[in-house]
Amino acid sequence: MENAELKYVEVVLPLAQPMYTYCVPEGISLTEGDGVIVPFGKNAVYTAIVWRFVTKPSQHNVKSIIEKAYTVPFVSQRKMKLWEWIADYYMCTIGEVMRVALPSMIKPHSKTTDDFRKFLPKTETFILPGELSTTLCETYQKKYPKRRQILDYVSERGSVAKKDFPFSHAILKALVQDGLLVLQQRESLHSLSSQEFALPKLSSAQQEAFNSIQEAFKGQTTCLLNGVTGSGKTEIYMHFISEALSRKEDVLYLVPEISLTPQLENRLRSIFLDCVTIYHSALTSRQRTDAYTALLHSRGGNIVLGARSALFLPLENLGLVIIDEEQDTSYKQTEPNPRYNGRDTALMLAHIYGAKTILGSATPSLESYVACRQGKYQRVDLMERFGGAQLPKLILCDTALCRQRREMHGEFSKFLLDAIRQRLNAKEQTIIFQNRRGYASYVECKECGWVPKCPKCSIPLTSHHSKMVCHYCGHTIQIPLQCPSCASTLKMHGYGTQRIETDLQKFFPDARILRLDADTASSYTSYSDIIKTFSEGGADILVGTQILTKGLDFGNVTLIGILNSSSLLNNVDFRSSEHTWQLFNQVAGRAGRRSKSGQVVIQTPVPTHPFFKLLGFQCYSDVAQSLLQERKDFFYPPYVRIIRILIRHTKREVLQEAAAKFSEMLRARFGARVFGPVAPLIERLRNEYRQEMLLKIEVESSFSKARDILREELLKFQDMPNFKYTTIIFDVDAI
Repeated sequence: MENAELKYVEVVLPLAQPMYTYCVPEGISLTEGDGVIVPFGKNAVYTAIVWRFVTKPSQHNVKSIIEKAYTVPFVSQRKMKLWEWIADYYMCTIGEVMRVALPSMIKPHSKTTDDFRKFLPKTETFILPGELSTTLCETYQKKYPKRRQILDYVSERGSVAKKDFPFSHAILKALVQDGLLVLQQRESLHSLSSQEFALPKLSSAQQEAFNSIQEAFKGQTTCLLNGVTGSGKTEIYMHFISEALSRKEDVLYLVPEISLTPQLENRLRSIFLDCVTIYHSALTSRQRTDAYTALLHSRGGNIVLGARSALFLPLENLGLVIIDEEQDTSYKQTEPNPRYNGRDTALMLAHIYGAKTILGSATPSLESYVACRQGKYQRVDLMERFGGAQLPKLILCDTALCRQRREMHGEFSKFLLDAIRQRLNAKEQTIIFQNRRGYASYVECKECGWVPKCPKCSIPLTSHHSKMVCHYCGHTIQIPLQCPSCASTLKMHGYGTQRIETDLQKFFPDARILRLDADTASSYTSYSDIIKTFSEGGADILVGTQILTKGLDFGNVTLIGILNSSSLLNNVDFRSSEHTWQLFNQVAGRAGRRSKSGQVVIQTPVPTHPFFKLLGFQCYSDVAQSLLQERKDFFYPPYVRIIRILIRHTKREVLQEAAAKFSEMLRARFGARVFGPVAPLIERLRNEYRQEMLLKIEVESSFSKARDILREELLKFQDMPNFKYTTIIFDVDAI
């Protein structure tokens, strides 16, 4: 709606700031959601979003908007509604939402007016019909039939992208010089899909699941597809995507990790061709901006595949949202603000647009399981692997017993090494899972116990061969040749993926070994190369961290080795049992996905642990019931909502005083619902000391009111002069 008659607008800046009022100069016509260029502070210039029109300014010394930034609004009315929900629910500013929602090039800013460079959308050359007189028409018909064919080709289509022009560019140049064709620069547009797609044929089990979801969508908007690993959930998604495209609707396909996009991209493009847009943080700023602006002009028929940030793209004909691996904690942004959960935010997005949602998982989250039980979602089970493939056999290997028998070689049992050797002889592939990257966990002096620690963070440095690195702030040093305290020999403790790779190469010198972790897959390209090499049989063994446990499809993998499984079970997180069960099942699901049977060897010193009795592919309900009872007994989600309150300061004494004061204020309002403050496992991070509290709110209580009270108490606390430089962060639905 045009509001040119109003003189003032409130705008959102990509900062942790409230909205600011600006004057609209005469001659500039604006709409809510428009991008505008504004002065801010003494000399800075920012790109801002027009949020609302007002009749009176909310502050003195109102500045004027410099100019409109773009031809169409950056943000639609419905996306603005989503931004407002995120800011309210996750307790941050709309400016912080803007910071993650828009690609950087679309919101340029500078410290001075002279340095500001306005955003210019990418354009491409299009060929349009020019003027053609009757005389020229007759001449071309007789003398230049080829040129006439070209003119008719362009005329029939109205316009043709120059890059797609199928004729000689020399002839094109001549026709342009004669004025018979015209070249025009304009923005690239996403065109509507109007073709038939060659979809994969569904098995009887897949078809039954597809029909069940279709039936569920008649009464509900959200469905949980609970399918075992290798059951073919992706093929079912493709059939629903095709239906959405036939209605000219957009599809949002979310995955928890960037690492899952290469294989999925290839599969989607093989069927849906140019309808697919990829969007995630590993793309260049230019690529993300081009995708955003192209979709701004789209009229529907797009598939967007990406990580959580893709839910902010301008898909105004959104009809279907797919959230694959919905249980994955990577959907949660841990820092900075907004600390949103991509799965939950995508559900709200679908609600705002009236779109259907499919949540997919082989190991659903307890929250989704309970939502199904309460009737909020419909649950459809797919317990059969595609193509008749059998679920892998799970084998527990007692490493304590192996050590007694002297059958352990480093981190490998003789049983696992023999199993790897069998696969090498059979030309089959193996995956080794170790949930720690680097070479060793830490280095320690054998005599005095000195351990090199990060000077900015209260954690030991992790060994990476000749250097040691802090995995939190990146601080790096060379490994000392001897202890700087007593000059004694240093010893390495623990095994990371780098050391596992080195040991495997010693055990199997002729084996081709790849490693997949945050060090080797530091870019999207390097990750894709490793996955492609292994998929095509270019390596025999793949060693990796959690990055390789999700959604990857390797046809020749028949053995999975899980090392040091107890370290996951001993995590202090209340979700550790749930996450470990999910992780084991996900990584185990990479084996035996075709005709060859698979085997999963889980090494543990405590094979009698109650957890292992629940381990398996067909017992999800038993696992859920057991874990839910534990959550209920100890007052944890999904029976409560949790807000983690993190308090930071550079001085420990000030921090302790601030934490004690703020917890006292909260207990006066919330009583026994407040837990802490306590120092977290990593007390000091990036030169700041930290304390944290938990606020637990029963699901029956008003969560909105609880957040309002927190905001009130924070404002009171911030007015106290003793705590002026104390930082308090709210992490809603903390993982």
